[in-house]
Order: sequence, then structure tokens, then C-alpha cells
Amino acid sequence: MTPHSASNITLSAWRSRFLLGLLLLGFFGLVGRAAYLQGNDFLQKEGKSRYSRIVETSERRGMITDRRGEVLAISTPVASVCADPRKMEASKEQLENLAVLLKMDITEIQARVSDKRRGFVYLKRRVLPEAAESVAKMSVPGVFLKNEFQRFYPTKEMAAHVLGLTDIDDRGQEGVEREWQEKLASELGKRRVIRDRKGQIVEDVEKIRAARQGQDLVLSLDSGIQYLAHSGLKDAVEKNKAKAGSIVVLDAQTGEVLGLSNLPVYNPNRRTTINDTNIRNRALIDTFEPGSTLKPFAVAVAMEVGQVNPDTVVQTAPGTLRVGRATIRDVQDKGELTVAQIIQESSNVGTAKIALALPAQTLWEMLSRSGFGMPADIGFPGEAKGALRPYKTWRPIEQATMSYGHGISASLLQLARAYTLFTTGGELKPVSLLKQNSPTMGQQVISRATALAMSNMLELATQPGGTAPLAQVNGYRVAGKTGTAHKLIDGSYAKDRYISSFIGYAPASNPRLIIAVMLDEPSAGQYFGGAVAAPVFSRVMTGALRMLNVPHDAPANNIVLFPATPEVEIEEGIL
Repeated sequence: MTPHSASNITLSAWRSRFLLGLLLLGFFGLVGRAAYLQGNDFLQKEGKSRYSRIVETSERRGMITDRRGEVLAISTPVASVCADPRKMEASKEQLENLAVLLKMDITEIQARVSDKRRGFVYLKRRVLPEAAESVAKMSVPGVFLKNEFQRFYPTKEMAAHVLGLTDIDDRGQEGVEREWQEKLASELGKRRVIRDRKGQIVEDVEKIRAARQGQDLVLSLDSGIQYLAHSGLKDAVEKNKAKAGSIVVLDAQTGEVLGLSNLPVYNPNRRTTINDTNIRNRALIDTFEPGSTLKPFAVAVAMEVGQVNPDTVVQTAPGTLRVGRATIRDVQDKGELTVAQIIQESSNVGTAKIALALPAQTLWEMLSRSGFGMPADIGFPGEAKGALRPYKTWRPIEQATMSYGHGISASLLQLARAYTLFTTGGELKPVSLLKQNSPTMGQQVISRATALAMSNMLELATQPGGTAPLAQVNGYRVAGKTGTAHKLIDGSYAKDRYISSFIGYAPASNPRLIIAVMLDEPSAGQYFGGAVAAPVFSRVMTGALRMLNVPHDAPANNIVLFPATPEVEIEEGIL
């Protein structure tokens, strides 16, 4: 056969149709197979898992500010180093570099990515920006960065016990951060992305759910007053070698907390400084026997029922009072004292006599309505309610000692709140850690006349013959009460350990601030409330009133130096 004849060879018609049919059949088979593969859910899922990911997106937690807008807590963006163990491919040299950058052991990194069934693990949370940038430049397959937020507290330790702190996942663990977690917390979002073989995001496909930013929170705190309170307390604790201390500053008319500090304290930005001792917000969760700072309430209820008035004379001689088998003492026999002098000189005998003339139920109701024995409901985790036993269980000696602050316990916040009775015309105000934008309503406990009379008597405590001359404030009238109580330890009163306190307010003519100070076990020689707590009050009150531009209600040279009478204010308990 010649080449020419071969080129003329043709297939028969049926053979060409058969071949065409085979080709079409194969084509449709491929199309069908492709359609099957495209529509198979399992295969689709497996295919997408190789490149498609749903990743979480985050927004910042709500800011916490003081009443003037000063930032107290804020979340700042940081990067965390993560890995996909199924895709991680790192040489020994890369692992060594990662370990150096992340300040980790190679074995720890290898352990975290050892489970190849996992698609996500953290290698290191919240790394420094320089380290994150270096990790990104390494381009290790399966290693990537995740944007997160870290809580930062600009004021450091100054407001730590109020603010609290968050954990590594930005959830509130203490203080305001914990109590208002739902409001402050952000909500994670979700988006679908495409990653390359190295685990890096190369394309945003869709936003599934937008992340929601946390709501901001405005506290009642005033940063300026908070600084004054914290620094004043710190100096006093150090000077008097006290075991601990607390201070509370309230708006005398609204009950808002303008300042609150405790020592020991911690820095929430440095978690290594935190322990069980310094994390306690002692002003709210610790209780103590308030001592003589409770005397105004026993006298106030006696005036309220018409039993006494400020000029009523009470015989305190011979400086002791026998109640059953126990003896109540004043260190010095003062003879006849008016009710006003009993408050001024802090007489245990005089106060006990007034209290014993009252029905137990009447005294109990006064203390209960003043907020003792129940939490102040400030919205703080672990807040103490104190101890106020039912009046039906009281023995006469217990009724007597309770009038001067023994046999009852309260937190410093409860005591500060109770003194709103004398700054608002007899009304017990609610306390708040949040800024109030409208007037707050309280509960009327005593009459305006009784509140004013008691305020005048409390002012005498800082005047000649009083127990707290060191509480005076230049240019302002001050009212308040000292307390020096033997510390109750394991059911017994320790003879050489004291709780020293002062609670007062100014200007006495139109009260603006209440400040309560407590020092636990001062041991530098002085321990009377008038000597160790009253000066803290004076220092903080002076600065705060000046800061708030409160008008003067006394001459600029009103401070009179005179000896205090601390020996009569010490409460001996039941002897």
C-alpha cells in the first residue's frame, strides 16, 4: 500500500459513531463525577478544611473611668503567637529562634504542638510587639499571630482594690471588673478566611458575626481625691508601723464613693505582686469592733426618744460602772458630764448609762436602721455585713458595751455610710461606686433636729477638751469621732493591740465630705485614734476641700493647738 492510498483510508459510519459515543460517554461521566464531588458534603468539608477557616475576632473591653473622665482601666491591643499543629513545619533552627523570641524552652514548644489532631494552640499569650514582629518575619508554616487585648491600669496600685483585675482572657476576677463583668465584657465576632499552606491569612471571605465592644463604666471615684487618700494612708501606715490600714471618702450628700484605699496593696499590672494578704479590700470585706465611733448612735437614739438632750447631766463618778459581774471604766473620773461632754471626751461610763436606760429593742432598731448588720449593697463581691445580734439575746452588759462599739462589728464603709445621718439631716444615704447623675433618696432614720444637735456635739471632739485636735482643718469647721479599741483576737481582747480610727466630716456647717480612717495595730508608740488616724483625716480633707473649691466656714487661722484627752477614749471592753 502506498502512502497516498493510506491517507485516503476512512472509517465506516458505524465505527465513527461508536467512537464518538465513547468520547461523549466519557465526557458526561467526568461531568457527572465532578458534579458528585462538588456536591458531596463530606468532600466539601474536607476540601475547605485545607484552606478555609473560621476565626474569632475580638473587640476591646469597656473602659473604666473616674467621674471626670480620667481613664482608670483600658484594654490595649496585643498579639499572641499561635500554631496549627497539623500544618506546623519548623526546622530545629527555627524552633530555637522561636524559643528565644518567646522566652520558652524548645521542649515546651514541641509539647504544645505534639497533638497533630488539633488545629489551634497558643504558643505564647500577649507577647511584646517586637517579638511578635520577629515571629511574623520568620514565616514558619503553621505559626501565626492572633490579635487580642490586654488590660492596663494607668493608676497602678492607687485604685487597685476598687478596680480589681481581669484574667488572661480579659474576664473580671476582682472588684469592679468582676461585679460589672457583663457590662464591661466584649463579645467575640467570627469571620471566614482563607489561609495558605503556611497558615497565614491571605483572604477575608465573609464576616459571619461582628465583634461587639464592651460598654464603658463611669465610677464615682475622683482621681485627685483617690490620690490624696492613698498617699495619706500610705504615709500613716509607714509612720506608725501599722499592720494594715483603710480609708474611705464619701460625698456627704449623695453617698458616692470618691476615694477608697487599703494597705497592703498590689499593682494589677504586675500579677507577681498579688497574694492573699494584699488583694483584700479591707474597707469593704473586713470587719472590726468600731469602738467609740459608735457612741453617737446610742446618744442620738436617746435624744430621739426624748430621754436626754445635749445639756442633760450624767454622773460618771467614780469613773467606773458595775454591770453584773463586769466593770466598765473611764481611765479618769470626770464626775458630772453633760451629754455633749460625754461625746466630746468619749466617756464609756456616760455612754453606757444612757444606753442602759433605753429598751434594748430601741437601741437595736437604731443600729439596724443605721445600716449595721447588713451589707451596704455597694455592688462589690464579698462585701461584709458585719455582726449585730438580735436584741432578745442581749444581756445588760452587752447592751452597755455595744453602745461604745464592743460586741458589734462593722466594715469601715458601713461606718462611713452611717455618718451620713449627721450630714444629711438624719437621712441614711445609699452608697455607690458608680457616678450618680441625679439626687439619691435615702431613709430617714432620725429627725433633722437630732442630727443637727449630734453634729454640734461631734464638732466639740476637735475643740479644746476633745479627743481629736489633730483632725482640725485650716479654714473649715470639722465634726467627727475618734475610736481606739483593743483588738479582738480569738475571742479575747489583746491588751497591746489596737484598732485606731477616726470618722468625721467637713465643713460642719454644710457637710461636703465624710472621711473614715482605720489603722490596724499601729506599733510605733502612738495608738490612740486621735493621734494616728485623725492626722490622716486632716491631711486628706484639707487637700480634698481645696481641690473641690468648697467655701470656707471658719477663719483661716482657726486651728488651735491644745493637748488632746486621749486617755479617756480607750475602750477597755468588759473588765
